Parts: sequence; structure tokens; C-alpha cells
Amino acid sequence: MRIDELPQSARIEDRRGIPGGRGGIGIGMVVVLALIGWALGIDPRTLIGGAEMILSGGEQQQTSSPSTKPGSPPDAMANFVSAILGSTETVWTDIFAQSGRTYTAPTLVMFSGATQSGCGAARSAMGPFYCPLDQKVYLDTSFFQDLEGRLGACQVGSKTCQFSQAYVIAHEVGHHVQNLLGVLPKVQQAQRAMDETESNILQVRVELQADCLAGVWANRGQAKWDFIEPGDVDSALQTASAIGDDRLQRRSQGYVVPDAFTHGSSAQRTRWFTIGLKSGTVASCDTFRNEQL
Repeated sequence: MRIDELPQSARIEDRRGIPGGRGGIGIGMVVVLALIGWALGIDPRTLIGGAEMILSGGEQQQTSSPSTKPGSPPDAMANFVSAILGSTETVWTDIFAQSGRTYTAPTLVMFSGATQSGCGAARSAMGPFYCPLDQKVYLDTSFFQDLEGRLGACQVGSKTCQFSQAYVIAHEVGHHVQNLLGVLPKVQQAQRAMDETESNILQVRVELQADCLAGVWANRGQAKWDFIEPGDVDSALQTASAIGDDRLQRRSQGYVVPDAFTHGSSAQRTRWFTIGLKSGTVASCDTFRNEQL
């Protein structure tokens, strides 16, 4: 993809290089704690954060801001992230304005290893996520290396991997859009009265809608900047497929448990991203009233 014409965001908080605490837990422990959290109805991030604090001897996780001021970051990766975030700001500002709303952009926090979010401790093993409490997206950019290597989401070293990375950022910004539209608060309230299976089913619809909203961003961005190049969309679809719950479960445990899905299957994720990409409308992303996911 081409990013030379994309606007740079001033809402980047660069915490890379700031120590996130010693000790740390491995990916195996993260998975175990996540399963325990789902079983007990506790946010897995709370358990992971607690484990981090214990292993680090109770040390405070990083909370300080970077020494550099927000703005256009100097290195290539930060420049790329800033451009993608900047494009989402323009696209969603325009879409909200069309319905008489005002779009308030999120801040994107880049970190390495671990940091602290408004939703608890953040670790690279958790992957990118959006915290509605502080309205920030958290991203350890080493996740992009996982997309190419461990997850095989796009061809290693391929320029089309950039669009896959952009899709990941646009998906997390999609959660921010859901928060502004009141979708996330309603879902979280409903989940409190549900058992684990019901809650997971509802969460899948949240994630698939964010995939669709990422597609809407790509549609509107292409119309505005013509930034998509041959192979980009196929790369994004490959990424959506690679991080589907069924693919990840099969990779980690050798079998699939649909009731434990929290993000949707590979086919569902590619389908909803495609819907948003083709339509370019928020109305097409109603995963809650659509029986077929």
C-alpha cells in the first residue's frame, strides 16, 4: 500500500523502550490465565496483570509518557502507524459528520514488552487491543512480526504485509467507533447477565463488526487516497483468516471448540471485512441483527 499521501496523526504515544517491569510470563501462562478468566467470568487481562505484578515483585508497571512529544514519530514503523491512524481519523470524522455526529479520535500507544493501560496491564503476548476506559489502542509492533512469521498471515518481507498491518490497526479503531456509538457499553452490560458461552457468542459479533468497520475504512480511504495496490486486499483477507478462532485453536491445541470462539472463524472474519470493504457503509456492518455470520 502507499502511505505517502496519508495524513499523520498527532495522537501517537510512543512508550517503546520504557521498561515494563522485570520477570514476565510466557505465552503458555497467558493462555492458561485466559482460559481461567473465561471460565470464571473474569477479564483475562486482570488475571494476567496480577500475575505480572507478582512475578515482578510488585513493581509498578510503566505508566510514564515518552520523553518525546506526540506528533509525527521519526522511525519508519512509527511513521507508518501514525499514517494509518491519521487516515482513520479523517475517514471516521467524515462518516460521523454525515450523520451529524462529532468523531473523537483515540490515542494509539506504541509499547515494547509491557505497559499499563486503563484496563490493566498490557503485554505483547495479548496482541493489540482497545481499552474503552481510556479510549486508547495499545500496540506492541512486534505483533506485526508475528503476523508474518508465527501466524503466517502474510508473505514474509512482502510490501502487501503493510496493508495487513493497517487492517489490524483499523480493526482496533473499529472498537473505538463501537464505543462512541454506544455498542460496547450495551454489549458489556448484556454480558454481565450471560454465561460464558452466551457471552462469547455476543463477543464474536462485536469482533466481526470491528472487522467490517475496518473494511469501511479501507473503502473510504481508497476512494480518498487511492492507496491500495495489487495484492493488498488478498493479504488483508489472508490475515483475517489466519487470526480466526478456529485457525488459532487448531494451531495451539489441535482441535476446534466453537463455544470458546471470541473473535469469529476465519471464514466469518474474511466475510465481514469484505462486506465493509465493498459497501463502505456502517449500516452494512450490523452483525447483531444478521443471523448469518
